[in-house]
Amino acid sequence: MSAILLTPPALEPVSLADAKHFLRVAHDDDDDVIAALIAAARVHVEAQTRRALIEQTWRLVRDVWPAAGRLPVLPVPLVEVAAIRVFDADGMPELLDVDDFAIDRASAPAVLAFVRGAPPAPGKLAAGIEIDIVAGYGDEPDAVPQPLRQAIRMLVAHWYENRGVIAASGEVASMPVSVSSMIAPFRVLSL
Repeated sequence: MSAILLTPPALEPVSLADAKHFLRVAHDDDDDVIAALIAAARVHVEAQTRRALIEQTWRLVRDVWPAAGRLPVLPVPLVEVAAIRVFDADGMPELLDVDDFAIDRASAPAVLAFVRGAPPAPGKLAAGIEIDIVAGYGDEPDAVPQPLRQAIRMLVAHWYENRGVIAASGEVASMPVSVSSMIAPFRVLSL
């Protein structure tokens, strides 16, 4: 299943001012660099955990419905299923009623299951099913769990201090173990 980001988060879970305070940077010369590092660190944490931190809209694309009738939905946490479309052989979409699906938001990943018979089979051989979802902890940074925000700060600091592939010591810069440890409890494993 592929996932396409439709609407990115409106803001980052760590502000520029917060990151600069953490870095102990008092000047504005590196604001663009630090802002880019914040965005990159968020994307990295989201990819590693399979979570959306600030609310964002995704389109999940599948070729067929799973045989078991239960479709895992990533990223988590799932806020809502906004739309479900099945395409016929001519590429025309049929909008399905979201209320015909049971949604288990407590699971990680969330699970979508058809509850009224079998869902219509797509007529297209590839990308015949589209599911639009909203995922994230909310639209404010404070809604994001503190360990994930701290991991972003630490990753920004690591990348800021090690701007090249080679660390100051001459060794290849690696990901700090502390960052991996902070995000480990939030990782969503593959089924």
